Amino acid sequence: MMDRRFCIALWFGLSLAGETSVRAQQEIEVDLVTLATTSANWPWWRGPNRNGIASADQKPPLMWSEQENILWKSPIPGRGHGSPTIVGDQIFLATAEQDREIQSVLCFDRNTGKPLWQTEIHRGGFETKGNAKSSLASSTVACDGDRVYINFLNSGAIYTTALDLSGKQVWQTKITDYVIHQGFASSPSVYDSLLLVSADNKGTGVIAALDRKTGDIVWKQPRPKMPNYTSPIVLNVAGHDQLIFTGCELVTSFDPLTGKKFWEVEGSTTECVTSTVTDGKLIYTSGGYPTDHISAVAADGSGKVVWKNNKRVYVPSMLVRNGYLYTILDAGVAMCWKAATGEEIWKGRIEGTFSASPVIVGDLLFATNEAGKTYILKASPMAFELVGENQLGTDVFATPTFCGSRIYMRVAARHDGKREESLYCIGTK
Repeated sequence: MMDRRFCIALWFGLSLAGETSVRAQQEIEVDLVTLATTSANWPWWRGPNRNGIASADQKPPLMWSEQENILWKSPIPGRGHGSPTIVGDQIFLATAEQDREIQSVLCFDRNTGKPLWQTEIHRGGFETKGNAKSSLASSTVACDGDRVYINFLNSGAIYTTALDLSGKQVWQTKITDYVIHQGFASSPSVYDSLLLVSADNKGTGVIAALDRKTGDIVWKQPRPKMPNYTSPIVLNVAGHDQLIFTGCELVTSFDPLTGKKFWEVEGSTTECVTSTVTDGKLIYTSGGYPTDHISAVAADGSGKVVWKNNKRVYVPSMLVRNGYLYTILDAGVAMCWKAATGEEIWKGRIEGTFSASPVIVGDLLFATNEAGKTYILKASPMAFELVGENQLGTDVFATPTFCGSRIYMRVAARHDGKREESLYCIGTK
C-alpha cells in the first residue's frame, strides 16, 4: 500500500516517475506543514505566513459581482464568521446551524465548489448570550496537510477537535470552561508538532499547546480573568520565534514549544480581537475596549512601547509591508503609518463598518465591509489611492482567502426574508 505521506505529496502536485518514484516512495519524508504553507494554499487564519499577506505572484480579478467573474458558488448551511481554509484540492469551513443546534466542519472541492463532506462536531449545547455580531463558528480551521483542527464554544466550554482529510474525527480535547461575554473567536495555530489554542475569559482563561497527533496537552499557562478574543500567533521577531499574545491589558511573549514566558509588559487594552503583526523588530497591537489604541512594542524583552495612538482598530487585523503599517479602522477609514515611528502618512474614507481583516496581494490591499463591499487600494505610502469597488451579498464578516489568483469569500444575503450563506470562488473566467 502506498505510504500516506507519499500520497499527500502527490496530492500537492509533486511528481516522480518510473523506478525513481518507487525508490522515492520508500524513502521520501515529506514535511506536511511546509507543503501546506506553499503559495498555492491558505492553511490557517491570516494565511501561510500568519500576517494577512498573500503570495505576490497572484493575479486575482479586480472586478466582480453576482454576474461577473464568479467561477462557482456553493451554499453553506448555518452561519459563521470563520474564513475558508485551503490545502490541496480541499476547502474547509466551520459553521453552526442554529435551528438544528449543530456545529460542524464542511469540506468543498476547490475546483468545483462541490460539497465533499460535513462532519458534526457538537450537537446541542448552544450559547444564546453574547454580542449580536458574534457567531458560534467564528474560528478559522487550521490544516497541516494531514489533519484539520477547529475550536468551538459549546456547553460552556472550549473544545478543540481534529479530523482527518476525509472528515473522520481523530481526537477532541476540552481546553477549559468558558464564561461568555461577547463570544468566542480564537483560531487554532499550527507550530512544529504542536497546535496552539487560547481561551481568554472571565473564568478560567488559558493559553495552551496540544500534541497534534494525540490532542494531549503539552503545556498550559493560566491567563488573567478577563474577556479577550485574539488568536495565538507565532512570529519570528527579534531573531527568534515568539508566540505573541495581546489582550487582558498585557502584551505577552511565550516560547511556543514550552510555554515559558520570554517577557510580558503592560501595553494593551482589556479586550482585543486583532492578530499581531511584526516588522521583525517591533510588534503592533491594537484594541478597542475599554479604550482604543494602536501601539508598537519592542520585542526584545525591554518592554519599551516605541509609539502609540488612540485610533480604533478593534476588529480588523493590521498589515505590515515594506516598512509601513496599513490599517482599516472599524468605522471605515484606511490609514498608513510609518511602522518605525507611527508617523501618519495618509488616510482616506471608505464606506461602512469593517469586521473582516484586510489582505494584501502584491501592491494591492483588499478590504471588505460588513455590507459586502470590497475596496481595493494601493498598498503604497505614496498616497491613498482607490483602485476599485465590488459588491457581493449584503452581509460579510469573514475575511476572504486569496490563493491561486482566486478569491474565496464567505458571503450572506437575504432571499425571501431569510439569511443564506454561500461560499464564492471569484476568478477571471
